[in-house]
Amino acid sequence: MSLPDVGEQAERPSRVYVGLGANLGERQAALRKALAAMGQLPGTRVLRVSPLYGSAPVDAGGPDYLNAVAELTTTLAPEALLGALQAIELSAGRERPYRNAPRTLDLDILWFGDQVIDTPTLTVPHPRMAERAFVLRPLADLVPGRVDASALQAVATQDIHQLEGPAWVGALSGE
Repeated sequence: MSLPDVGEQAERPSRVYVGLGANLGERQAALRKALAAMGQLPGTRVLRVSPLYGSAPVDAGGPDYLNAVAELTTTLAPEALLGALQAIELSAGRERPYRNAPRTLDLDILWFGDQVIDTPTLTVPHPRMAERAFVLRPLADLVPGRVDASALQAVATQDIHQLEGPAWVGALSGE
């Protein structure tokens, strides 16, 4: 996979949370490959990964999703990380024919340190994460103190279930 030019990097890494999802193809393999690819990005380490969840599509049709959240540290700038994640999606065959279309891989920056970012291409915190159990539940597994209990209650009726614990990912080195 060819990575985009990542530009300048920060001296100190930021802690970043990335949502992962897939509902087409070899879903679990796609998520594992994405985690391995993220770990190969310059100045980036995958620290932890949430349990694996299954969820019904939201506002769309198609097969059920597999979802997880990864905790990273990176010295990449937010826009550079976004470009790298989009390159990983493309390498997995991601197409964007219409909003909420089924996908081979979806990678979303949920939080980038404590930054609030609002550009034409990137909004952080992710603007719809509070509406989505498939983001909040795995995120709460990693950082329970940062996910508001009322937000979890608001999405409690969404169809989501834990499939496997954090060991589903195997070795974070991509092996």
